[in-house]
Amino acid sequence: MLLQALLKHMKRFPWVTNVTVYGCLFAGGDLAQQRLSGSETLDWSRTRNVAVVAFSFHGNFSFLWLRFLERRFPGNSVSAVLRKLLVDQTVGAPLATSVFYTGVSFLEGKDDILDDWRKKFVNTYKTGLMYWPFMQLLNFSLVPLYLRTIFTGFCAFIWATFLCFSLQNGDGTMTAALDWIHQLKGEVKVQGTNKSK
Repeated sequence: MLLQALLKHMKRFPWVTNVTVYGCLFAGGDLAQQRLSGSETLDWSRTRNVAVVAFSFHGNFSFLWLRFLERRFPGNSVSAVLRKLLVDQTVGAPLATSVFYTGVSFLEGKDDILDDWRKKFVNTYKTGLMYWPFMQLLNFSLVPLYLRTIFTGFCAFIWATFLCFSLQNGDGTMTAALDWIHQLKGEVKVQGTNKSK
């Protein structure tokens, strides 16, 4: 019943619903990264900055971009899906990654808002090529247009967690993220051992 009501709302107000859910999930990725990092207190200003970028750009861009791709390459035939995927990964992904790094840097008041972008963009883009093509392949093949931004938002929750880690501690590579996850697992094991003593 609740799901039907939500789907009806999404069909009636697709832009507002999609952008809101996308923005919340993206900001949630920052909160997840902070929690996973073991922060005792949350840096709400950082989450606010990520949320502002997500609501003002990423959610809107995703909504409009996915509709543009569907109009340009309609349907879910193999050729249409592959064309959407190619254009998405060569135009949309670099733009979205660039806006994240420069937008958050701008909101944080950094002197050089391109510094993180210069240091991390190429690595982040290459890492994204290991994740986004598979997610978007599912999106373009199986998900109805009115749900695509929300599907992208759920995928972006994981991606935003990675981006926020890269922004704070990483270099945009999967290796750095995996090392971070391995370190977190080690800390959990040590805490579990200490508690059992």
